[in-house]
Amino acid sequence: MEAKLIERLEAAVARLESLSAGGISDRGLPDGVDEVSSDPSVLAFDDLMDQYAARVSAAAEKIGGQVLDVTKLVLEAFSVQKKLLIEIKQTQKPDMAGLVEFLKPLNEVILKVNAMTEGRRSDFFNHLKSAGDSLSALAWIAYTGKDCGMSMPIAHVEESWQMAEFYNNKVLVEYRNKDQIHVEWAKALKELYLPGLRDYVKSHYPLGPVWSASGKKASSAPPKAPPPGAPAPPPPPPASLFSSEPSQPSSSNPKQGMSAVFQEISSGNVSAGLKKVTADMKTKNRTDRTGVVSASGKETRSSSPSFSKAGPPKLELQMGRKWAVENQIGRKNLVIDDCDAKQSVYIYGCKDSVLQIQGKVNNITIDKCTKMGVVFKDVVAACEVVNCNGVEVQCQGSAPTISVDNTSGCQLYLSKDSLGTSITSAKSSEINVLVPTGPDGDWGEHSLPQQYIHVFKDGQFETTPVSHSGA
Repeated sequence: MEAKLIERLEAAVARLESLSAGGISDRGLPDGVDEVSSDPSVLAFDDLMDQYAARVSAAAEKIGGQVLDVTKLVLEAFSVQKKLLIEIKQTQKPDMAGLVEFLKPLNEVILKVNAMTEGRRSDFFNHLKSAGDSLSALAWIAYTGKDCGMSMPIAHVEESWQMAEFYNNKVLVEYRNKDQIHVEWAKALKELYLPGLRDYVKSHYPLGPVWSASGKKASSAPPKAPPPGAPAPPPPPPASLFSSEPSQPSSSNPKQGMSAVFQEISSGNVSAGLKKVTADMKTKNRTDRTGVVSASGKETRSSSPSFSKAGPPKLELQMGRKWAVENQIGRKNLVIDDCDAKQSVYIYGCKDSVLQIQGKVNNITIDKCTKMGVVFKDVVAACEVVNCNGVEVQCQGSAPTISVDNTSGCQLYLSKDSLGTSITSAKSSEINVLVPTGPDGDWGEHSLPQQYIHVFKDGQFETTPVSHSGA
């Protein structure tokens, strides 16, 4: 223990000597930051990188390719955050526009990482998504107080990792019996945030960054007017991770002409609008089921939502590529209509709500939701339901894959174009799939098995589902 302490002190002295020599140090720090760089919080950030980032980097070096590329960008984002923390100690607290401009270097690195998940799905897609989603944890640096619309820094880091952990777990499952170096990478990435970044923030910035009272002023960098005769400026860039604008729905009013929406899940009138389903189409009778109903009067967007204890409600496009729908309580009129096939939709922590996705998107994830209805048209990759209870999902177009994981109570409505969908389930119960049975709009209901019989035969186990009969 004593030898380790001496080693850390020697390393700190070496860094200070390097800084005092002038120029840029081995960690890329600018001139004139000697005093700030010796601050305990800055030295602790170096320790964070030495202890946790080195493991991620070492595993990535062995894997190579896109995993190495995205890992380098993750470490670059951490390096940029360190520079910003040093500048914060020398800068007066800016207004919101100035804060967005101040944090622009960090946002640019994050956009690079997210760009790697675009286009054709990579063989290392789960690695890339895990790394990309994890970087939202670095947005803790934008916390300015309890009214800023963010969770407090420690909670923000933890919540951000929860988003990334879905894909990180996929890496662990895929490679646990195949290649341990990928498992090491996934575990090291998690430890970089939990406990690494979380404990760092807890020790030094539990209430957010502390700006200098007498330092230099941060610039807002207002846009310059184009010279006469110049072409029109390009459209604004994708929404920043650190945007100061409050979350807004994608449109002020839902589009008309949608063929069907889910009935209010929490209402007691569960049979309104349903077509009659004959007894032989049913696998069991339940009175707590909602169905597909024709579009009728919709709630106005002005209705005030309930707030979740987990955080403020969100419905926003982040960095131009990811729709975040979070903590929506009792909202039956949520709509995303301005979307494209390169964007993903992440639905987290919602309850008693209905979301309509009126266009083709790349991927849909429904995570930790209760009594949530989701209606979508087409998905390029997959629709994933994980850690949910009592959700209903309707595909009006096509979906190659629908996966249900660790979920209790899931109703899937398939269209004629999505009957070829591959449905996978794990650690889930009460999964029912309804498919169209004729031109009159009737539905046939099929209950997916959740019990299996395993018989050892001819040197291996044969598994068959337990069949149930009855109407």
